Order: sequence, then C-alpha cells, then structure tokens
Amino acid sequence: MTTTQRWTLAVVCAATAMLMLDIAVVNTALSDIAADLNTGLSGLQWVVDAYTLALAAVVLTAGSLADRFGRRRLFTIGLSLFTATSLVCAAASDIVMLNSARAAQGVGAAIMFAVSLSLLSQAFPGAQERGKAFAAYGASIGAAFAIGPLVGGALTSGLDWRWIFLVNLPLGLICLAITRRSVEESKDPDARKLDLPGQVTLTAGLFLLVLALLRGNEDGWTSAAIVAELIGAVAFLGAFIAVEARVKEPMLPLPLFRNRAFTGAQVGAFAISASFFAVFIYTTLYLQQILGLSAIEAGLVYLPGTLIMLVVSGATANLVEKLGAGRMVAGGLLIVGIGQALLTLAAVDSSWSVFLPGVIVSCIGTGLFNPALSAVALGSAPQQMSGLAAGVNDTFRQAGIAVGVAALGALVPAAHAFGGDAQTYVDGMKDALWVGAALCVAGSIACAALLVDRRRDAETVPAELALDAA
Repeated sequence: MTTTQRWTLAVVCAATAMLMLDIAVVNTALSDIAADLNTGLSGLQWVVDAYTLALAAVVLTAGSLADRFGRRRLFTIGLSLFTATSLVCAAASDIVMLNSARAAQGVGAAIMFAVSLSLLSQAFPGAQERGKAFAAYGASIGAAFAIGPLVGGALTSGLDWRWIFLVNLPLGLICLAITRRSVEESKDPDARKLDLPGQVTLTAGLFLLVLALLRGNEDGWTSAAIVAELIGAVAFLGAFIAVEARVKEPMLPLPLFRNRAFTGAQVGAFAISASFFAVFIYTTLYLQQILGLSAIEAGLVYLPGTLIMLVVSGATANLVEKLGAGRMVAGGLLIVGIGQALLTLAAVDSSWSVFLPGVIVSCIGTGLFNPALSAVALGSAPQQMSGLAAGVNDTFRQAGIAVGVAALGALVPAAHAFGGDAQTYVDGMKDALWVGAALCVAGSIACAALLVDRRRDAETVPAELALDAA
C-alpha cells in the first residue's frame, strides 16, 4: 500500500465514521438538549430529522457534482461544511438554531458520504486491494454506530451535550489537512448532468411529508395546513417520479427497479430504518425520562446489543453465498421485528434490564441483515453504477429514518415526554414499537418475495462482496 493509498483510506474512514457517529450520538443527548434549550419532543424530532432528511435528499446529487467538478474538491467542501456547522450546533442558543445547523450539517455529511466510495475506488484500482479498503470502510461505519450511543452518553454526562458536536472540530480539521495534502484529485470525463428538477421535487416532497407527520397531532390531522402538506408531499413525490422517467440523465434511474433484487434492497433498507433505527429516539427518552437513567447509563444499555451486532455481521457474512442473501435479509428483518415486540415488555416501573432482550435480539437481526443487504444493493446493479447503487440505498436508509421518526412520533404523546403522565408516554411508545415490528414483518415478507428464489438476482452474491459489506 502506497503512502497516498494509506492516507486516503485513513481520511475517508475517519470522516465517514464521524458523519455516521453524528446520527447515533445524538439520541442519548436529547434529554439534556431539551432541558437546556427549553424544547419539547417536536423540537427534538427535528434534531434527528433535519440531519437525516438533508442527507437523504442531497446524497445522489452530491455524487454527480463530485464526478463533474472533482471528488477531492467536493469532499473538501463537504468536510468543511460539516466541521463548520458542528461548531454552530455546539453554539446553538435555541432549538431553531440547532435544527437549522443540523440541516446544513446533513448536507455536508451527504457530500462526504457520496464521494467516499469514489475516492477509495480511485485510490485502489485493483480488485483485491479495493476489497480490503471497502472492508475497512465498512468496519469504520459499523464501529461508529456501535459506540455512538455510549460516546454520546459519556460526553453528555461527563461534559455537556454541546461536546457531541465540538469533538468534530479537531477531527474535521485534521481530516481537511490530510485531504489537501495527500488525497489525489479525480473526475469522471463522462459525468452525468445535474438533475435539478429531480433534486427540487424530491427535497420538497420528503420535507412536506415529514413536516405533516410531525405536526399532525398538534394541528389536527384534518386541519387545512396538514391536509395541504400531505397533498403537496404526494404531488411533489409524484412529480419526482415523473421527472426521473423523462429526464435524459436522472439522479435515480428508474429502470434499476426492474431488477427485483435492487428493489428488494431498497424495501429492506427503508423497512429497518423506519422502524428499528427510527424508534431509538423514543426508547432513549423512555430510559432517561421514565426510568431516570443518565445519558451515559442509557448509552450503556445499548452497548451489549451493538457490540453483538458487530460480531454477528462479521461472523455471518460468509453465509450469504450458502444461505442466500434474500433469506438473510428477510430473516434478519423478521428477527428485528421480534426484538421490537420484546421491547414492549417495558413498563413505567421496569428495570433497565428489561430492555436488554429486545435490544440484543434486534441487533442480532440487524447483524444478519446488514452485510447481506449491502451486498445485494451493490451486486444487483452494473459494476459501473455501484457508486450510484450505494447512494440510492443510503437515500432509502436516511429517508426511512426521517419518515419513521415522524410517523412513529405521531403515536407518541409529545405532551407527556417531559414531565407529563409517564404511563401515557409508555403506552404511546409501545404502540410505536408494535407498528415498527409490523413494518419489519411486512418488509420481511416483501423481501422474501423479491429476493428469495431469484437466484440470478439475489442468490449468487459472492461471499467476498458480503464480507466487504460487513
């Protein structure tokens, strides 16, 4: 491995781990954010959704911009934006300022994520060395998710919630220096044109959908504002599909969905994100607001499950070729659904230990699911479109989190999240968990129909690709 390759791998892994950490690290700090900025559940939901919504909406366009104007240049812009807005998040004096900065931070994260695989592909042209680089890249993402709740809890309990953003500053500056000095510039001479109509309609549609779901309980589901937002969301998302069907170089080529495996990968990504990953905000508030755990104690509750998830991902990735990716995706989703059902055992007067079985079972299912899904998502598209396939899959993942936080939040009574009736909040959380479990079961059935018994599309994913994904 050359010096340039070594530094490129290091900076890409570090920067991507940092942006993924900011998805996981926030949850355990939400109670402290609410107390410090005097906000309720609706404000906290946007702390998560502003970031994931921006990431989901921009990641595909960011990849096209990088191919056209230079991957190192866009990576530098994204990293600079992410680092600068982290400082703004830490300095936020009210929830509006924090959520606005989180949205801008999500744009920076989208640019970084979109360019990461392209930088690695350029630095590691050989198939074998590229596979090892992708394996390290995937491991850094998995580790970031695994330690995210604990890191967020430790910083919040030991210092202050603002430190979950301040730690990004030295890391971001170091990554910027390495990028400018050691990462080579590259472009695609045949880069796709920008799909501005697609970008505008997708962003507007997702925003209006999330906005309506978050405000529905407060304003009334039949109020003129909510009905207008839902109609606008449907109209813009429909327009997005129409644009992608007609534009010459779409940001989301619809013919890819004719491949059942590719479609199944997106269904699976959305299902697990809109359920298990979206419900974290409400279960973490339960641990802290109802059971009275500190931020670091809440992070420790999740630690056994997330560590098990890492072990399972690595240990079972080589089973993809033997069992079939479709069976692992469908089975993993089903296990995640069972885990969420187990979480409904929680009560107002429960011990924190009642959470462990559900978290561990859900994380085992996620560990089975992740490498198989990533391998299908990449293996079901032509090799020259692997970067686009990864971007589409991440779009569905992040959109799933954003929509899931909003939709499940409609079942959780916001007025009782802080200082209200504990039993009412727990009942709402259980409703959200049951809906999440049902979504996982439905996703499992859909993925089984789309992926299993389609050997050409889903069953011949090489073990090496699944290991790299893990």
